[in-house]
Amino acid sequence: MVTPIEDGRGAITPPVSKQVVPRAGEGKRGEDGYFGYLLRQAAGAYRYRMEATLADLGITQPQFAVMAMLSAYPGLSNADLARAALLTPQTLSVIVANLEKAGTIVKRRHASNERIRQLELSEKGEALYAVARGRVRLLEADLASGYSEAEQKIIRHWLAAVTAGTPEG
Repeated sequence: MVTPIEDGRGAITPPVSKQVVPRAGEGKRGEDGYFGYLLRQAAGAYRYRMEATLADLGITQPQFAVMAMLSAYPGLSNADLARAALLTPQTLSVIVANLEKAGTIVKRRHASNERIRQLELSEKGEALYAVARGRVRLLEADLASGYSEAEQKIIRHWLAAVTAGTPEG
């Protein structure tokens, strides 16, 4: 058991830890780590790189995810878009409001349900997404460098299975 140390002024201070936390990629933060922790750590590192890549465009990683889903699946409702982009409905509402204010997305009334608004990229949004997508593709290529096409396919399959909660994941 470690005991607190008195600092000479009557104050108790916690002892200084002599244990060094390994850098990312080492020890339990590396190949000896738990899958879940490594996935979380990798996602955080990737998000940081994406944010830096997109910063001068004024796009965050969650905004890029929303734009990517709307590019692939135009006409989604807020609820469907939140699920597709892996965001909470509350977070998505803020993102949609900001993208709409910036003129990058537009809302249209659903043909058969007046309450539902379908979202699409505007022309401005499509142009901005094309630039951002080009940058992200370079980031993805860097991420995949050193892995064969077959290895990349295995990694993508495993990640998709983990996300879907299927047995092979």
